[in-house]
Amino acid sequence: MLRTITKVKDLPFNTIEKHLGESFYLFDVEKLKFNYCEMLTAFKSRYSNCIIGYSYKTNYLPALLEEVQELGAYAEVVSRLEYDLAIKIGVNPTKIIFNGPLKTGEDIALAMKKGSILNLDSFYEIELVQDYARGNKNQTYKVGLRAGFLLASEAGEPEQCGYTQSRFGFCVENGSFKRAIQLLSYIDNVKVVGLHGHFSTKTRSLEVYKEITQQLCKLSKEYIPTSVEYIDIGGGMYGNVPAEMKVKDVPSFEAYAEVICAVLNKEKSYFANDPFLILEPGLSIVVDTFTFYSKVIDVKKKRADYFVLVNGSIHNIKPTMHDINLPMEHIKKDDALYENGIYNVVGYTCMEKDYLAIDYVGTIPKRGDYLAFSNVGAYSIVFNPPFIKERPAILSKVKEEYKIVRKKEELKDFINENVYVFR
Repeated sequence: MLRTITKVKDLPFNTIEKHLGESFYLFDVEKLKFNYCEMLTAFKSRYSNCIIGYSYKTNYLPALLEEVQELGAYAEVVSRLEYDLAIKIGVNPTKIIFNGPLKTGEDIALAMKKGSILNLDSFYEIELVQDYARGNKNQTYKVGLRAGFLLASEAGEPEQCGYTQSRFGFCVENGSFKRAIQLLSYIDNVKVVGLHGHFSTKTRSLEVYKEITQQLCKLSKEYIPTSVEYIDIGGGMYGNVPAEMKVKDVPSFEAYAEVICAVLNKEKSYFANDPFLILEPGLSIVVDTFTFYSKVIDVKKKRADYFVLVNGSIHNIKPTMHDINLPMEHIKKDDALYENGIYNVVGYTCMEKDYLAIDYVGTIPKRGDYLAFSNVGAYSIVFNPPFIKERPAILSKVKEEYKIVRKKEELKDFINENVYVFR
C-alpha cells in the first residue's frame, strides 16, 4: 500500500514507478459512489420501483465490482464468464441480470435454477428454456424477452456505426416477438415477466429513451399485462462529458429520469402491479472514475510537428481508436521553462495510428514529465489487450487512501503457461 497523500501528483513519481511502472490507471472510488447515488436518486425520487444493474462488460475490475455491489447494484452480465465473475464477487444469483445473444444450454439451466433475471434474445434460447422447464416440471420459471423495434425518425438516427436497425432481440415488426410470446405460453411452467429494450444509439437523447420506454410499456400492455414484473430499458446514457470533448446537448441523470419515469407513471395503471424499472448503466457511472497516467519518454520534431512519446498507447485510453482528444493534464517534473505549441502524443506500439492526442495545444512536455488522460473508465480496461507490452497497474483512491488493485502484468501473466502450450 502506498502512503497517504493529497493528490497523486504530490507523490514523487519515482516512488510510483517503483511500485507500478511508468504508466498506470487511477480509480477514484468516491467518484464512482457519487455517480451511482446521483443516478439512483434521480430515478427513485420519481419512480420508487427502480433497480440499477451495473453493466459488467463496461469495466470488470474486481475492486470496482465490489464497490457497486456494496452500493446495492445488481450485476448485468452478457456471458457465462461474466456470470461466474459476479458469483465470485459474491452477488446473489437472484440479483444477476443475464442478457446477451449467446447462451448455452448449461447457461440457461443455471440461470433458471438460481432464479436469475434471464432475458432471451433468440429462438434457440426459447428451445433451451423449453428443454430445461419440461425436465423440471415441479417448479415455475420466469423469463424476459429482448424486444427489437424501429425507433421513430424524430428520435434522430438511432443506431451507432450507421446501421439501420439493431441486430438484437425479437423483431416486433415481422411478428417474431409475437411468435416468441406464443411459444413460451405453450410451456406450462414458464411465465414471461419482463421486457428488455437496450439500444446502442448515436444520440443517447431524451427522445430515444422516452420512445424505448413507451414501446416497452405498449408491448407489455398488449402481451403480458397481468404478469409483467419489470421494464428493462438497458443502458447507454451519457454520464459526465467534459467540455473539452465538445459534445452538445448532454442530458443529466435528472433529465433522463424525468422523461422515462413520466412514461412509467402514466402507464403503470394498466398493469396488475407496478413493474420495476431496470437501468443498466455502464459508461455513465464509470467513465470519469478512471485516469491514465503515462510517462514522457521522448520528444521529437519531424518537419514542423512535435511528437511526444509516452509509455502508453491508444489502447489504454481509446480502445475504439476514435480521434477525439480526451481531457489531458500535463504534470511537469520540475519548474523549468516550457515552450508553448502544438504537439501530438504517440504510443509505444508500432502502429502508425497509435495517437493518444492529435494537434494538442499547450506547453510542450519534456522527458520525464507525465501526462494524465481522464474519462477513460469505460471499456478501456476490458478492451485493453496485452499487445506488445503488458497491461499497466491500477491504483485505487478511497478518500485519501491509495492501494494497488491490479498489479502490472509480467511475462507469466502475459503468456500464461496454464493456457499456452510450449514444446
